[in-house]
This record gives sequence, structure tokens and C-alpha cells, in this order.
Amino acid sequence: MWPDRRLIDLFKTEFPIVLAPMAGVMDAELVIAVGQGGGLGSLPCAMISAEKIREQLNIIRQRVTAPVNVNFFCHTPVELTAEAEARWKRRLASYYTEHGLDPAAPVNAANRAPFDAAACAVVEELKPEVVSFHFGLPEQALLDRIRAAGCLVIASATTVKEAVWLEQRGVNAVIAQGAEAGGHRGMFLTDKIAEQPGLFALLPQIVDAVKVPVIAAGGIGDGRGIAAAFALGASGVQIGTAYLRCPESTHTAAGRAALAEGRDDSTVITNVMTGRPARGVQNRVMREVGPISPDAPPFPHAATALAPLKAAADKQGKVDFTNLWAGQAVAMGRELPAAELTRDLAKSALARLKALAG
Repeated sequence: MWPDRRLIDLFKTEFPIVLAPMAGVMDAELVIAVGQGGGLGSLPCAMISAEKIREQLNIIRQRVTAPVNVNFFCHTPVELTAEAEARWKRRLASYYTEHGLDPAAPVNAANRAPFDAAACAVVEELKPEVVSFHFGLPEQALLDRIRAAGCLVIASATTVKEAVWLEQRGVNAVIAQGAEAGGHRGMFLTDKIAEQPGLFALLPQIVDAVKVPVIAAGGIGDGRGIAAAFALGASGVQIGTAYLRCPESTHTAAGRAALAEGRDDSTVITNVMTGRPARGVQNRVMREVGPISPDAPPFPHAATALAPLKAAADKQGKVDFTNLWAGQAVAMGRELPAAELTRDLAKSALARLKALAG
């Protein structure tokens, strides 16, 4: 038995395991598989249109009866100035030359949109059981509409202050994102990356500070990590990196190979890929330009000038300019079907918890 069933009862899932939403490397297939395995599947929506959200949710609903979480960003858009764009292209000029690309050629802007009325309308129409947010919460009017549709709301916190802020605004659960976690830092009340706590320091402090269930995220790759999170007061866990090599992931062969070679020291926090700090497996541009560069324009604009380089390298089977978001437990990933992995994680965690209970 799970020592804390609040999240299971809240989400109505078999296991207190949430699939981390990982934009760009997954779609409905991974959501479906995790749902079939007893966890809460999460659909990343920050990089897709309202029409695509509707399409993906309909696919999920046709294939599985399990609850689903849809995830959105809540960042405040920042305009790309001509000066910032020119500075970034100068920094990348040698790569353009190397690949025979014209830096003056038009490129589609990076698409990472904050939650808006159009997305909210899709949520109201399709009523996913859970809606999660990264970088804070949307404006109150949109939040009220989500709740009126009967959806639960959860969001990420990287500090105790952020967790309390979220609880005060009525979230149903808080995701405690430790520094170990892959992908973008969910921070929204601070931008001090160096001060972000690791999960095992952050988790018990958030548990002590809020009354809602807390979901542990960051560096959890097996049953031992899940059991440890519960020992520190978590009601559930959010896991992403462990699923990246599952067959349902949409990662390329080159991306999978890079992840398979990952070690405990393979990932770094970088702003080079998108303009906002995120943890991923180091690639060429992260090593040579970053990992933190003052030349990178604000989120998400750094990704725009990298797009032609990524496409050129992809044709060569290289990940020199590809986001390989992953947490510090990247070496613990396995090539298992996602439903099987979810059940295995739960079984292993329960066995460990039983042993700890004596």
C-alpha cells in the first residue's frame, strides 16, 4: 500500500506516477501508454496549436479511459530586439558558414506560446481531468474558466516561496521541481539559477509549508527514488527522463543514442538552446557557446536562429544543435514500453516501501 494515497484519490489513477510533459519528444502515444500502465499521462501543449491540442486529446480519448493531464507554459512573452538577434547570429556565424547556410535567410519564429484564451477554450471543450502549468499560473479569469470546466490544476515550484504562492491561488497539488530535473526550470518568482535547491532539500521544506499534496520531480529514475520521495513526504512523483528511450517517445535515433550514452555528469543547465535555463545532455553548441551565454536572446528566441543549424545537423545524424532535455538520472533510463515501465516503477517502489516499513 502507498503510505500517502492523496494523489491517487485526487487523480483517480492506479499509481501516484505522473509522466512529465516533454515538449518536442512525445505525443499522444506516450500519454496513452503511461495511462494504460496506471499513471497519469501528460500532453505537452506549449509548442502546438489549439487545433493540434484538440486532435491529440481526441486520439487519447479514443484509445484509453485513463485520466489525462494537459500542460502549458505561463511565461510573459518578451519581444526580440534587432540588436539581440544580430548579436546572437554573430555568435553563431561560424556554424552557419560550416553548414553552408545563409544567416540572413528568413526563419520561422520559435513557437512556445503561453496559455491563452484559445487554449482555454479547448480545455473547456474537452475537459481534461488535470491541467498543469510551468512558470507560474495564467491570469485569474482563465484560471476560473479552467476550474469551472471541472479540471484539477497543478503547477511547478522550484522554491518554498513559489509553492506557497501556488497554494494561495488554489492549486490542487504542487510539483516540487528540484535542480536535478530535466528541461526548463519552472521558476517564476526568481531567476537565480544558482540558488535552486536539489529535490531532497526542497521536497520536505515544501511539504512542511503547504497542505496540498506535493509531487516530487527531479532525478527520480527507479523505485528507490520513488520510495525516497515518499519518505520525505511526497504524495506522488513526476518522471520524465526515464521515459525518453521508450518506443513511444518521438526522439530520433541520434537523440536516443546520445541519451543511452548519458552518465551522471552528462547534463548541464543551459540558456543557449531557448534563452531560458533548462537542463539537458550537453551537445556541441552547449559546450562551445555556453552552457550559459550572455549572447543568448530571451526565451524562446534563442531557438529561432538555431533551427536551421539543427535541421542541417539532423540530416547528418548529429545532435549538435538539438535539445536533449534530460535530468541527472539520465543513465537510469531504459528501453521498455512505457506501460511496462510505469508498472515496473510502481512495483519496485512498493517493494522498497514495504521493506522500509519492516
